[in-house]
Amino acid sequence: MEWLGLQFVTELPESGQVILNCSHNPLLVLVAYLVACAASFATLDMAERVGHAEEPRSQRLWRWIGATCLAGGIWAMHFIGMLAFQAPIDIQYDLPITLFSLLIALLASWLAMHTLSESQPSLVLYLKTALVIGLGIAGMHYVGMAAMQSAATSYYDPGLFTLSVVIAIGASFAALWVAGYLREGSGLLHQILKYSAALILGAGIFSMHFTGMAALKLILPEASTPTLTAETSHLQLGLTVALITLLILGSAISAALADKKLQHKEHDLRRVNALLSQLDQARMSLQQVANYDALTNLINRRGFNQIFAEKLNQKAIEGGMLAVMFLDIDHFKRINDSLGHDAGDALLKVIADHIKGSVRSHEDVVARFGGDEFCILIGLHDREEARSMAQRIMQKMKEPIELAGRRMVMTTSIGISLFPDDGTTCEELLKHADLALYQSKGAGRNGLHFFNSNLKNRATMELQLEEELRHALREENGLMLYYQPIFELKTGKVTKLEALIRWQHPVNGLLTPDRFISIAENNGLIAELDNWVLRRACKDLGELSRHGCDELKIAWNCSPLNLGREELADEIENALRTAGVAPERLELEVTENALMGNIANTLVLLRQIRALGVSLSIDDFGTGYSSLAYLKRLPLNTLKIDRSFIIDIPNATADMEIVQAIIVMAHTLHLQVVTEGVETLEQYEFLERSGCDFIQGYLLSRPVPLDELRPVLEEINQRKQSHAVNPLILARGTFAPALLDPSPKSPAPHAGASIVRPIR
Repeated sequence: MEWLGLQFVTELPESGQVILNCSHNPLLVLVAYLVACAASFATLDMAERVGHAEEPRSQRLWRWIGATCLAGGIWAMHFIGMLAFQAPIDIQYDLPITLFSLLIALLASWLAMHTLSESQPSLVLYLKTALVIGLGIAGMHYVGMAAMQSAATSYYDPGLFTLSVVIAIGASFAALWVAGYLREGSGLLHQILKYSAALILGAGIFSMHFTGMAALKLILPEASTPTLTAETSHLQLGLTVALITLLILGSAISAALADKKLQHKEHDLRRVNALLSQLDQARMSLQQVANYDALTNLINRRGFNQIFAEKLNQKAIEGGMLAVMFLDIDHFKRINDSLGHDAGDALLKVIADHIKGSVRSHEDVVARFGGDEFCILIGLHDREEARSMAQRIMQKMKEPIELAGRRMVMTTSIGISLFPDDGTTCEELLKHADLALYQSKGAGRNGLHFFNSNLKNRATMELQLEEELRHALREENGLMLYYQPIFELKTGKVTKLEALIRWQHPVNGLLTPDRFISIAENNGLIAELDNWVLRRACKDLGELSRHGCDELKIAWNCSPLNLGREELADEIENALRTAGVAPERLELEVTENALMGNIANTLVLLRQIRALGVSLSIDDFGTGYSSLAYLKRLPLNTLKIDRSFIIDIPNATADMEIVQAIIVMAHTLHLQVVTEGVETLEQYEFLERSGCDFIQGYLLSRPVPLDELRPVLEEINQRKQSHAVNPLILARGTFAPALLDPSPKSPAPHAGASIVRPIR
């Protein structure tokens, strides 16, 4: 078989031929192996770059560079190997055929790089490509062999020829598989594997070439004589080709390394940019969380304060007015208690939308401070603008809201402060708006109020009184009890006393309960204050017993807030035991409204107290719920008629009829009746005729301290024994100081007010 003048399968002639002995230059053989290894390393590096390239353009570029490096390296190794071939005849090389062999190598290398460009090439693809590439490399080699021009005829050993083709295919498969395996990875171990693979693949390519050269036999005619030439240019040319090839491969490897570093920097830059983007998103999220309310998406207190400070500085420079509005939803707690917090949250969203819909969207700031409290900041020219907006919000709030299958209408209380009239700092304006809101709620809710200086003075005074009340309770200094006699009409004697607290203030003098009870209730002091009154009343009752008043009872008023405390029964028992007083001599007074606040729990507590032996009295009857249904359920002993029904007797016929009806009803329920606020003889005589059991009021005596009490009691009781007529008539001048007033019909200050309600 002859191809391009080469004898592949033809047998050697038996005679008339001379077989030439050929050899190879060892240095060029070594250089050829180094070039093959360099080409293999460059090919692996280029394959790695193709796998890491992210843009199609970059992939195509590195694919062609890799193909050129592989083709150039294989071809240069082959060319250097041919230059290393030494024969005793003159050998020349045909340039077109040589270049054609380079083209074959380039096509085979391009096919190899194309296969390595696949993201996940299969084993079958590797085998098919290795077959084509191996045949291409073998074709390149033997085409290059065909470029040799000499007087000798080239014959090839069929076995070695076939082996060289198999080595080419095997080396191609190994190159493809190793390149695909090493395409991913990094680090020192990865580089060591790549160097080792380059040496092995270079050996495969080198072995294929020299196996093919070993299959070559040069035959001369028998009459021909070999011409021994001393060619020295082959060594120089081979070294030059090797140097140029290595420089090209080195440049390609350097470019790949630079691109790899650049790509790593780009990756790092992208990671940094991604991290910066995530940090920006996190910062924005944190800012959203820090400055905005998650439920209503309104700004919160922190965000409001920042905007408020900026607008305040702007107005201070440019001039103008600002209004701060505090809004509080009236009775919002009822929604949470009755419908649940989810319904309350849904309602807050609707209310937030109502408020936002009532303000100027771009100029005004709406914030939620927490719970059901909202705040609005608006710029304005006069205070009437603030009033108009507040009224608009209140009108918007009156629109019915569908919630949890119910149709409801909510109202709001609003407090307003103005810059610069009511303050020049954020803290001042917010505090003053809050004081105005407090006034709106105290005035019955569903209203608006502007701040005024009186509110600040009152708040300052209340704060000071709170601090001083704490000190008075802690030091037990300044607090005292006054006692007002309760006269029993049947026996004509004082059989009860009502304990009434007073505070001897070091600056403001003697304070009645209306000045400090609400402060105690609003600041968590009422339980301690009530307990102090209880203990002092029991102690004073023990003192009275030691002076012969061992039949007197003391009525003690309990705060409505205390009726929710389970410890109350134990505190009463401890106070009685400490003072050595019988429980029957203590009477607990509670108001109607206090009883009805939580009737179930209150009923349990009152039964515990009643089980101790303590009497129970309902105070201010007729001013609260006045429900007859609960009277039969409560373990009561006494019913006290409020002074508002007595004050106009005998001029008010309706009041007289009401009082008579209450007395009859109470007696029907086996309850004793006490009427408070009795100030005239006409009132006394009416109550006596109506069958009232006890009276209390200025007709008997004002409340007096303990050290003044016994003379008053002795004088009232002595009058009963020394006069057959009514003792009160004979003792008017002595024991009814209110009657000395030139205007006895005018209601005197109700010094007999209880601890839990203001003086009327």
